[in-house]
Amino acid sequence: MTTSTDTIPEASPGILDRERIIAQPGFNRWLVPPAALAIHLCIGMAYGFSVFWLPLSRAIGVTQSVACQDLNLLTALFTTSCDWRVADLGWIYTLFFVLLGSSAALWGGWLEHAGPRKAGFVSALCWCGGIAIAAIGVITHQLWLMWVGAGVVGGIGLGLGYISPVSTLIKWFPDRRGMATGMAIMGFGGGAMIGAPLADILMNYFKTPDSVGVWQTFLVMAAVYFVFMMAGAFGYRIPPAGWRPDGWTPPSAAGKTMITVHHVHLRDAHKTKQFWLIWAVLCLNVSAGIGVIGMASPMLQEIFGGRLIGHPELTFTQLDNSQKTAIAAIAAGFAGLLSLFNIGGRFFWASLSDKIGRKNTYYTFFVLGIILYALAPSAAHMGSQLLFVIILCVILSMYGGGFATVPAYLADIFGTQFVGAIHGRLLTAWATAGIIGPVVVNYIREFQIAAGVPRDQLYDFTMYILAGMLALGLIANSRVKPLSEKWFMRPEEVAALQAKSAAMRPRSTGSFGIGRGGLDGKAALAWAAVGIPIFWGVWITLQKTSALF
Repeated sequence: MTTSTDTIPEASPGILDRERIIAQPGFNRWLVPPAALAIHLCIGMAYGFSVFWLPLSRAIGVTQSVACQDLNLLTALFTTSCDWRVADLGWIYTLFFVLLGSSAALWGGWLEHAGPRKAGFVSALCWCGGIAIAAIGVITHQLWLMWVGAGVVGGIGLGLGYISPVSTLIKWFPDRRGMATGMAIMGFGGGAMIGAPLADILMNYFKTPDSVGVWQTFLVMAAVYFVFMMAGAFGYRIPPAGWRPDGWTPPSAAGKTMITVHHVHLRDAHKTKQFWLIWAVLCLNVSAGIGVIGMASPMLQEIFGGRLIGHPELTFTQLDNSQKTAIAAIAAGFAGLLSLFNIGGRFFWASLSDKIGRKNTYYTFFVLGIILYALAPSAAHMGSQLLFVIILCVILSMYGGGFATVPAYLADIFGTQFVGAIHGRLLTAWATAGIIGPVVVNYIREFQIAAGVPRDQLYDFTMYILAGMLALGLIANSRVKPLSEKWFMRPEEVAALQAKSAAMRPRSTGSFGIGRGGLDGKAALAWAAVGIPIFWGVWITLQKTSALF
């Protein structure tokens, strides 16, 4: 007798399910990086949100802020009659990166079985929906609504969007892991380069005698970003189980290259000392770099003062208001130049790591970084503006390179089965660094000012402290070794995980009709869709940096 359950047909996978996005023969793997870039370029605007702070600080007064003497952080959340302070708005930036790390850690495991399309879809809803909620907060002048919308909801979208392509790209490019993740994570660094000038253009278009044009800009950018992020999410594909590029074989001497051919389960990764050593490596590299990013503009102005405008005899404190305005514009160009090196470093260093290995790449970051941080004060005292700028540009390239190289480092040590989720948990190092770096730089600066240290020497001690952080990172990196066999999943465990879905059942390895791919017509269009905005952002940034030299 046949039971009723025998006749129930197996439900077909939904349009967002992992099973629906397994690549078919003839698929071009070079379509996946632009899909990842489409998402990362949108969420990367988190770096550029400061472009809204000054306009929002006069959202009521429009031409000048309506200040209230008794305003504090709590009352600022609910006031409808006082303009917000920049410090109150800046908490949105903090929420971005706290929620990015937290959501990546919390939902990284879900992403591994849900698939990148569903994660990208949810990321688009959260990031764009959060910006739309923030627009309502501007219209109603409720800061708490902006915090919840952009900061919390948008921050969750940041975390899911940031890690959505990592595992997928590493599986599509086992022969070029660093380059693949570098291409995607490069987009996060470049998002502000496109988004900030776009926001400025939109605010100028929408502003009226009664409005600074921010809420309209929020809604337009949310709509544009939603279209791009959806295109990216639906462009994701994952390779069939056992897929590998034509002619490529996994490294046989894993001990030589530190690339394992096995896999560590998510539940065990954080139990290994290697996880925490790499956590420390990322945290210390980012702490040093983010400390410089946060103070790059005032650092250049206070160190070089009148030299920036052809008056080397004038220190920063001797400049009048118009002169300070002039050097502030030059310093803004400097910040843009650092952004370019941050972006380029993500691709350059991650790609180089495919040649020299991930551990050696981090050795380069730390050894070269220690030298450059220690030399920066000397360049400042010599009055060599060019040398100082070059030093900081290289430092920022290694800051970006650290982000782009670490997913491949994790894949080398822990395997690819859970690398996206492991990377999500590791991003708590970023959240920690986001507190350590700025606190060290800001508080040492205030202490030096109180002690009467001249403005052009304020950052000497800070640079030496940051070099010390890199020395600790160097030690942590030297301790990273291949994992013991006891941590690896058994082959039948891996097979069982893949067999949970009929479409992902393990089969013999091979290319399955999917080769190495190339720049065909469809790939060219996909790359143009993300490449044109990138080139536009680079062009705008270079225009702003021309005054620096």
